[in-house]
Amino acid sequence: MIDKNKVTEIVNEWLEGKDYFLTDLTIDKNDHIVVEIDDKEGVWIDDCVDLSKYIESRLNRDEEDYELEVGSAGIGQPFKVLRQYYNHVGDEVEVLTKERKKLKGVLKAVDETGIVLTVQKKVKAEGSKRPKLQEVDEQYTFEELRSVCYVIKFK
Repeated sequence: MIDKNKVTEIVNEWLEGKDYFLTDLTIDKNDHIVVEIDDKEGVWIDDCVDLSKYIESRLNRDEEDYELEVGSAGIGQPFKVLRQYYNHVGDEVEVLTKERKKLKGVLKAVDETGIVLTVQKKVKAEGSKRPKLQEVDEQYTFEELRSVCYVIKFK
């Protein structure tokens, strides 16, 4: 079986000095290696090809046969690493809590413990007969969240 730490080290060597960052690396029992990278500006296919060739140049197929897949983290996919959250501060996201509550709002802030999400809520002001739609900040710890995804908008 191919050592995950060795492949991670190889990927980190390639990432050094680049804006890309590793979001996921898996190796199954059949030595199928899947590497996902991301960048605030998106991932170019040419860079995925370069990374794939770089990994292949440092692994010996004569010692172990493997299948290698290198790609982007995938737009619309749940965030996997903290840096993805930071990259999307100010963007609209969709949140699914552990209680299966689905929310859409703007990712206002992030830290190591969780997020602040600005959502539209109907709030009844004192002395008002009807509730009005207002922006409200809600705080969530990462333990309360099942997933957070960037919302793709088409114009």
